[in-house]
Amino acid sequence: MSRTANMTEKPDPWRIPVVVAQIPDTGLHRDLEADKAVREAIAEVGGLREVLAASASLDVTPMSGGRFHVEGRVRARIGQTCVVTLDPIENEIDEPIDWIFAPPEQIPEMADLVEEAAESDVAIPDPPEPIENGVIDLGRIATDALYLAVDPYPRKPDAVFEPPDVPEDPEDHPFAALKALQLDAKPPGPKKPGKP
Repeated sequence: MSRTANMTEKPDPWRIPVVVAQIPDTGLHRDLEADKAVREAIAEVGGLREVLAASASLDVTPMSGGRFHVEGRVRARIGQTCVVTLDPIENEIDEPIDWIFAPPEQIPEMADLVEEAAESDVAIPDPPEPIENGVIDLGRIATDALYLAVDPYPRKPDAVFEPPDVPEDPEDHPFAALKALQLDAKPPGPKKPGKP
């Protein structure tokens, strides 16, 4: 699955498309800052309570063969809910970005190279992402990197999970009284013939 695959069927919350044909040979640098509407959309798509801040600093460098290297960082402050206490908490994200984009026709060939590297002792490179319709979307890159860095089970630093008490007596449980009522409510069965 692609790193830039959407988490849901909703549209990308942060779009900053760059036409690759307009990227100079020396590359380009972009500092991105998400406004309130974008942060709300990022939170909704990512299933976060809120996104208080989100920014990215990215360098796009041309490579040989029509490929591009996107490198930088995404930083964010997000609001989540502690899985132990259910209290609201805030977490910082500072995630590096180091992705290669290639023309779609090169993707199968480069994926084969990644598979070959996996079979050897060589460090396995990440497969490249496709350049879609001649565009690299920097907003989408930043958003997807942010989502990848989100802790799916956030907890407060001092939160400790306490398992529920298990009764020692198997009849001492929340449904014991209900079971007793059920047994008391059963009508007596028919008398067997020949018995007084």
